[in-house]
Amino acid sequence: MTATELPPLDVALADDFSTTLVGIQRLVRRRLRQSMDEPRLRGAQIELLRLVTDTPGLRVSEAAEELCLAGNSVSTLVNQLVAKNLLRRETDPADRRAARLHATGQAVERIEAWRRRRRALMEDVVAGLPPAEREALAAALPALHLVTEGLRALPGEER
Repeated sequence: MTATELPPLDVALADDFSTTLVGIQRLVRRRLRQSMDEPRLRGAQIELLRLVTDTPGLRVSEAAEELCLAGNSVSTLVNQLVAKNLLRRETDPADRRAARLHATGQAVERIEAWRRRRRALMEDVVAGLPPAEREALAAALPALHLVTEGLRALPGEER
């Protein structure tokens, strides 16, 4: 096989990989919800809060692009989170028609608590794996990052 030839795609691997990722995400969300005292937020609301917490001053359009959502969907999420006092909009000084998003102190605390719970959950699960499986998981992370980049780079995505 030459350097430009790829091995044939293993359809079963691709299907199992996709199913496993969805299952992991669902189980992590479910486990984290069990330990929450605050009212539940939807997954998209949490993702937007995480993004704005990590990138204060983000525009709605930038958030939509990063989250791969339509601008009006992100605007709806912003309105919901503003009403819950978790986000605040500030007028963009460079473009008075646009808004910059900032997480409130309550949102930052909530996201940090969520991250601590998620980290602890995953540490417990990964620590329970045999050493060879932990090594395999660590070795797979670069490929998983490339999968993420590949998904982001796909052309023609409608939002």
